[in-house]
Amino acid sequence: MKRPARLGLRRGSRPDLEVPRGERLLAWASSSDGETVVGGTREALYLPGGTRIAWEDVEAADWDSDTATLHVSEVGSWGEPRPEHHLVLEEPARFLQLVRERVTASVVLQRHVALEGRLGVRVIARRAPGAVADRSKIVWIHEYDEGIDPHDTRVRLAAAQALAAAREELGLA
Repeated sequence: MKRPARLGLRRGSRPDLEVPRGERLLAWASSSDGETVVGGTREALYLPGGTRIAWEDVEAADWDSDTATLHVSEVGSWGEPRPEHHLVLEEPARFLQLVRERVTASVVLQRHVALEGRLGVRVIARRAPGAVADRSKIVWIHEYDEGIDPHDTRVRLAAAQALAAAREELGLA
């Protein structure tokens, strides 16, 4: 049974944010009213409502210091809206450091192939930050720049060639 996050946290006190057995909360932040608590473990980002996002599934995490808002977008499928989360947080410095480090650690390789001027396709290899030695757990993603049609034969060929080159570079070909 999940327990709700403890509200009204005192500075420095550990929130009652439930994480699975084997994971340990490393950093957290809350909203100024204490209603929202977010946290991170070595394996995942934990958002309000029990949402767990593995670090390799975080497409981007951007901090807006003017509005004290963390914008998180998840990896998605082309043509479909990506799940996004917007969180207003108070004093999140340690938590933001963890987010940056974990998302960066999940990226194994990233290559951009220009197709039309500067527009093209990006081949990205990601894995769980804890699975460094396990090459079988690498997930390959194609990310298309706005205006590039992934159904175009030329684009599909370029994406396949970029993927093959990236796999070869990692010794997986």
